[in-house]
Amino acid sequence: MRTEKFISVVLAGVTAVGLLAGCGSANNTSSAGGGSTSSTSTTQTSQSEASETDNTVAETESVETTESGTQGTEEIASEGGKTLVVYYSASGRTRDVAEAIADAAGADIFEVVPTEPYTDEDLNWTNNDSRVSREHDDESLRDVELTTTEVPDWDSYDTVLIGYPIWWGIAAWPLDNFVKDNDFTGKTVIPFCTSASSGIGDSGNLLEEMAGTGDWQDGQRFRSNASASDVQAWVEELGLAK
Repeated sequence: MRTEKFISVVLAGVTAVGLLAGCGSANNTSSAGGGSTSSTSTTQTSQSEASETDNTVAETESVETTESGTQGTEEIASEGGKTLVVYYSASGRTRDVAEAIADAAGADIFEVVPTEPYTDEDLNWTNNDSRVSREHDDESLRDVELTTTEVPDWDSYDTVLIGYPIWWGIAAWPLDNFVKDNDFTGKTVIPFCTSASSGIGDSGNLLEEMAGTGDWQDGQRFRSNASASDVQAWVEELGLAK
């Protein structure tokens, strides 16, 4: 009986040990599986975040490239701006020079026209009672109404040459309202005048003060009977020859 009891105790112990070993193996397998799942989840999250970051960088670079391209186009458009010749002519001599300049530069042209044109008698400065004489003596009379001061597509011009005859040492005042009514911001402005004897003097500087905007350059005086070669040489000197 003692022997049988001993054998029974031994068998019970072996069985218990086997059961404990099986439980431990199952626990280890479960733990490893959980660790593997956690590792895979972390890796997928990391890859997803990296992918989103790459996409964000790509979008940013695309926007910057587009903006840069737009700026480049604007710069090219600015450099390729047009040239305009604006003039007032009382007797036709300034018109001849203006037309020669426009032809040499391949520029557009715009004539400043008073609503009430000046007649030959109006322009007789030797007559103290003539229109120009009265306007010279009374500055309030120099507010000459013009048919228009608006130039079509004004903003497309980056260089404006402004011509006029010299009256009593200054620019003929029918031009004044055109200068006052237009915005020369961003434009290079070059005055020119016609005169039998007087120089250009401060006429360009006075027009610049009236305008208040624009990059005004030194002007050029032409003889009343200036030749086409004189005009061509000046336009080439300005770098505006076509």
